[in-house]
Amino acid sequence: QVQLVESGGGLVQAGGSLKLSCAASGRAFSAYAMGWFRQAPGKEREFVAVINWSGTMTYFGDSVKGRFTISRDNAKNTAYLQMIGLKPEDTAVYYCAAAALLPGELVAGTVADEYDYWGQGTQVTVSS
Repeated sequence: QVQLVESGGGLVQAGGSLKLSCAASGRAFSAYAMGWFRQAPGKEREFVAVINWSGTMTYFGDSVKGRFTISRDNAKNTAYLQMIGLKPEDTAVYYCAAAALLPGELVAGTVADEYDYWGQGTQVTVSS
């Protein structure tokens, strides 16, 4: 089992920035690819970003490319999502998740069903 706890959400003005953290406990954090998804009211869960187990490969959703950065610190069992240039349409609950992806299959991390463990989510609200 892996337990995931997100933090760092909040209210920010358009153009601002936030950094989300995802603290993991339980089984070996470094064994998992880590992803971020988001879900706005009335919308489906949307892929945001994924990072491989070593932090050497990343992949982003089209709507956040160039604005968001994903990283991880395996020594601290924590993954991060740095968000800059926030827009009102980025408003959503943000979830981190862990997936036991095979090497070379990072793109599979765009699919929510590939993930084994999920956090409870943190709210990000961007005002115009």
